[in-house]
Amino acid sequence: MTEVTERPVGTRYFAASATVPNNPLLPVVILRGAFAPAPSDEVIARMAANGWGGAWACTVFDYHHYHPDAHEALAVASGEARLQLGGPEGAELAVAAGDCLVLPAGTGHCRLSQSRDFRICGAYPPGQEVFITRQANAQAGADAPLIAQVPLPQTDPIHGADGPLVRIWGRALSPG
Repeated sequence: MTEVTERPVGTRYFAASATVPNNPLLPVVILRGAFAPAPSDEVIARMAANGWGGAWACTVFDYHHYHPDAHEALAVASGEARLQLGGPEGAELAVAAGDCLVLPAGTGHCRLSQSRDFRICGAYPPGQEVFITRQANAQAGADAPLIAQVPLPQTDPIHGADGPLVRIWGRALSPG
């Protein structure tokens, strides 16, 4: 099983654009070096042990897209890549083996480049279906009601019930 480490955690909010809603309440959570690089099946097993399913191992699409009906964990098993988060107006982010990103529902993302050995594992909280909306087909605000209904996950995909995702998203939605 992959070795897990808890390191400083980053967050990033993205504003809505004309074609990518992003998430108005929840930030992207960036877990750098969250686990020791491992084969995809071990990374998927770690996320499954923490309640995240529907897993796959491959790459990130090279076009802007988002999921209006699910939060998505992206854990880098090997290699490195440059991703763009938040849609075409968003930010570029370099990721490497051992990093994990958790994208709240509605967050745009695409792959800009990758190393030959890049492999990323995706997973979703229980009961969250995955529908892909391509940025080119999206309409401003049309998915906002669906995004607002996506429930928070009960666990962090890497660190479990007491992980940083649970704390950060809980604080983001708490009044005051």
